[in-house]
Amino acid sequence: MAKIGRRNFLKKTSLSAASLYMASTVACATDKENQPSGGSYMGDFAAPTLETVRIAIIGVGARGSGHASQLASIEGTEIVAIADVYEDLVARSIAKCIEVGKGRHQNITPYSGGDHEWKKMLAEVKPDAVFIATNWGNHAPMAIETMKQGAHAFVEVPIAVTLQEMWDIVDTSEQTQKHCMMMENVNYGREELLYLNLCRQGKIGEILHAEAAYIHELRFQMEEQERGTGSWRTPHYAKRNGNLYPTHGLGSVAQYMNLGRGEDQFNTLVSFSTPARGRQTYAEKHYPAQHKWNALDYQGGDLNTSIVKTHLGRTLMIQWDETSPRPYSRHNLVQGTHGTLAGFPTRVALEGGVEGATDSHYQWAQGEQLDALYEQYEHPLYKRLGALATKMGGHGGMDFMMLYRIVECLRTGAPLDQNVYEGCLWSAVAPLSEASVAQGGMPQKFPDFTRKQWVQTKPLTILS
Repeated sequence: MAKIGRRNFLKKTSLSAASLYMASTVACATDKENQPSGGSYMGDFAAPTLETVRIAIIGVGARGSGHASQLASIEGTEIVAIADVYEDLVARSIAKCIEVGKGRHQNITPYSGGDHEWKKMLAEVKPDAVFIATNWGNHAPMAIETMKQGAHAFVEVPIAVTLQEMWDIVDTSEQTQKHCMMMENVNYGREELLYLNLCRQGKIGEILHAEAAYIHELRFQMEEQERGTGSWRTPHYAKRNGNLYPTHGLGSVAQYMNLGRGEDQFNTLVSFSTPARGRQTYAEKHYPAQHKWNALDYQGGDLNTSIVKTHLGRTLMIQWDETSPRPYSRHNLVQGTHGTLAGFPTRVALEGGVEGATDSHYQWAQGEQLDALYEQYEHPLYKRLGALATKMGGHGGMDFMMLYRIVECLRTGAPLDQNVYEGCLWSAVAPLSEASVAQGGMPQKFPDFTRKQWVQTKPLTILS
């Protein structure tokens, strides 16, 4: 009993120290709002046109290799360099780019064998755009250096790990006048685009509430122990307690609600996690007692639930769970005064019913009942690119559509569909949730990465 008491005491004092550290970190990062970057606001920024987009890629593992081959297939691109610490991954991706590019990518310079080869690549090749698909800890330093070297940065989710890194990204983007976009592919899903259009058309009235999630059981990634996603994500799960991966569900509902774009803004967050059980029991069941996964002290709760309150008083529930044995879901729910749109499965309830499907809001319209709704409100972008995107693949085509739009915007000089501030706001849920959990659910204030300029940013329009 004495040992148990001492262990609990040590755990409580450790958590207290962690909560004080998180509180001071959040406060310092928020103070940046009163310190101008010395650059110009990037909310609706449109870069000078590029007839051909010269592209370099950092990280060609499971995620980056897909980006490389899809980018190589898009007209107006030239893949000029690929960097990864593993030589075999670089060679594989170069061969694939040459194959799908049909002769357009014959001079791809390889960089591999060291942790800093990517810096050498940026200095030597001078690309127009760099796509970053590495472990989370590298996202911010690589994006910042990319912009300083004169290229636009496109970063896998999340855009960064800490609030300070997010401020550094914002400041560098404003100072260099280079894009830094977090590549939130879910915003290009067919359901998400349909719901965006329905919200813009006012079909559910005034939006009051949304729910977003990333619920995806991924314990099998622990098999990747020396290289691969599980090798670096598993320690994150052990030492961090919060919502570490918030953006897949959040990005789309934030754009439905025009958060950070002229109408409303994130304000405060509270967060709670369940006990940490799943990863520890999985490690005990599948690995020897002396295995490194059994040496970890798993602190990250299996399920995290965070609630966000906006400036206008609207609410968002955001959940994350990559551990529990349950079906995949992103929730993707948006609720208004005239109805509700929800995901998994795709379903719609409108006051008075959905024409040709239901008689009232007491029933969901779903499946084939939604055909007429798709016919009338299918997003124009999906009408134009949906068939091609589905053929090219990548999470049902959303990856390809995202990459196609990035290239299209760079070639035409149009603003990107996601700006640097959105990437930081959506990613900020992670460190804010960690701080709230450490402090017993205390509210955390969102930094205003726009420095009050979000009021002038235009909502994302329904582009064709």
